[in-house]
Amino acid sequence: MTSSLAGWIPVILVLAALAAVYLPFGNYMARVFQSDHHTVVERGLYRVIGVNGDGRQNWMRYATSVFGFSLVSLLFLYLLQRVQQWLPLAHGVDAIDPDQAWNTAVSFVTNTNWQSYSGEQAMSQLTQMAGLAVQNFVSAAVGISVAVALMRGLANKSGDGLIGNFWVDVTRTIFRILLPVAAVVAVLLLTQGVIQNFAAPHTVETFTGGSQTIPGGAVASQEAIKELGTNGGGYFNANSAHPFENPTMWSNMLEVFLILLIPVSLTRTYGLMVGDKRQGWAVLASMAVLYVASLACVIAAELHTPVAAGGAMEGKEVRLGVIPSAFFAVTTTVTSTGAVDSSHSSYSPLGGAALMVNMMLGEISPGGVGSGLYGMLVVVILGVFICGLMVGRTPEYLGKRIRSREITQVSLYILTMPTLVLAGVGISAVLPDTREALSHSGPHGFSEIVYAFTSAANNNGSAFAGLGADTMWFNSALGVAMFLGRFVPLLMVLGLAGSFAAQKPAAETAGTLPTHRAQFVGITVGVALIVGALTFLPTLVLGPILEAVL
Repeated sequence: MTSSLAGWIPVILVLAALAAVYLPFGNYMARVFQSDHHTVVERGLYRVIGVNGDGRQNWMRYATSVFGFSLVSLLFLYLLQRVQQWLPLAHGVDAIDPDQAWNTAVSFVTNTNWQSYSGEQAMSQLTQMAGLAVQNFVSAAVGISVAVALMRGLANKSGDGLIGNFWVDVTRTIFRILLPVAAVVAVLLLTQGVIQNFAAPHTVETFTGGSQTIPGGAVASQEAIKELGTNGGGYFNANSAHPFENPTMWSNMLEVFLILLIPVSLTRTYGLMVGDKRQGWAVLASMAVLYVASLACVIAAELHTPVAAGGAMEGKEVRLGVIPSAFFAVTTTVTSTGAVDSSHSSYSPLGGAALMVNMMLGEISPGGVGSGLYGMLVVVILGVFICGLMVGRTPEYLGKRIRSREITQVSLYILTMPTLVLAGVGISAVLPDTREALSHSGPHGFSEIVYAFTSAANNNGSAFAGLGADTMWFNSALGVAMFLGRFVPLLMVLGLAGSFAAQKPAAETAGTLPTHRAQFVGITVGVALIVGALTFLPTLVLGPILEAVL
C-alpha cells in the first residue's frame, strides 16, 4: 500500500472505532471510579494487604502509597532478572547484568518499557510473564490512578483535601478495566496468529540448507496489555514488527486502537467526574488538533521523500506500507507506548523530527494511560494562568484558584522533562565512548542520542534503533531519566490534586474564563507548542533539521 485509498482505510477504521466506543467506555470508567461498591474479590484483597477500602487519603498519603508500591515493584523486578537462570522456564538464559537489570526494572515500573536487550534471547519466559507483563498492568494502573486523583481534586467541593484511595483506585483499574479488556484482546490476537505457548526455542532446517531458531512464549497475553496500557515493551526484539507479535494488517489496526483507547476515553471520564462534560470535549479537541497535525506532517514527509516512488519504504514492511506505518509511529510517540512496527531511524529527517516533537510536547495528544490526561491538564492550567495575567485577575479553573503554590507545581512539572533530556544529551555528546555506541555520525547520530533521552524522560520507550544503548553509561543514565521523568511530574500532579481538593470552588462570575470553547482550545494548543516545541528548537536544529538541510 502507498498513498492510495487502501493506505488510508486502516486510519479511517481505527478512528471510527474510537468514536464508537468513546462514550460507553468513558462512561464505564467514570462509574468504576465513582462507585462506592467493592466486589468480593476486591474486599478480600484489601483484607490481605491491610487496607480500608472505604478510607480516603490526602495527597501526601496517596503519594506515599504510589511511591512505596512502585519501589517494591522495582526491587522485585530487578531481583527476578538477576536470578532468572535458576527459575522455571529459563530455557538456558543467563542472569541479566546489574546495569541492564536496573535499566529494565525502572523502565517497566515507570511505564516506559525501554529495552536495551533482545527479549527472546535475554529474558526467560517466567521473567517476561511474572515480571514484565505484570508491570505492564500495574504501572499502567498507577498512571490512571494518579489522573483520577487529579480529577477528584478538581471536582472536590468540600475543601477537605481528600483525593481518594490509591489502593482502591489501582485495584479497580486492574480488575475492572485492564484485565477484562486485555483478556478479550488476547483472544483476538490469537485468531490473527500471535503465538501463546511455553515452548522452548527450537531449531529447524531451512530450504537453503541453513537453520533457523523458532522462539516460543506467552506472547498474545503480553501483547494485549503492552498496547492497552501504553507500555510498548516487545516480547521480541523486533517488537510489533515481529510476525509473532503483529502478524496481519488487522492485528496492526487492533494494536493502534488499543494504544489510543484509554487515553482518548479518559477525557470523557474526566468530563463526567468534574461535572461538566464540555471540559472533557475541550481537552479531547486540544489533543485531537495536535494528533492530526502530527499525523499529517509525518505522512506527508514519508510520502513525498524523493527516495522511492510512493514514499520511503526503508524500515517499513511492504505488507503495511507508508501510511499505516506512519499511523502507528505517530500513535506510539504521542502516547507513552514505545511499540514500533517500523524503524523510526529510517524515517525521513523531518518525519523523524515530528516523532521527536510528539514526545517533546510531553506526550499529551492523547498521551499515555493517565499520564496523557494529567499532562494535558497541566497545560490547561498554565493556559488559564497566562490568560488570568492578561486580564489582571486571579486565574481560576473549574472554580479552583491557581495561586503561587499551584503554578510552582506546574512549572516544576514542565521543567523536569526538558532538564533531563538536555542534561543527558549534553553529557552523552561529550563522552568519548558515545561515538562507539552510534551507528551514524553527524546530525543523524546526534538525533539518536536526543531521541533516546527524549524517549526515556517522557516514559515512551521507543528508540531510533541505531544507538547501542546496552552500555554502563546509557543503561544507568537512561534509567535515572526514566525514574525522575516519571515520579517528579507525578509528585507535582498529586500536589496539584491536593491543593485543589483543599479549596472550596468559587462561584462563577462574568469574569470567569470559559475553558470549554474553541477559543480556549486554541490557547491550550498554543501553550503546548510554545512550552514544548520551542524549548527544544535548538536541539532539533542540530539534529534532524540540519540533516534535512544537508
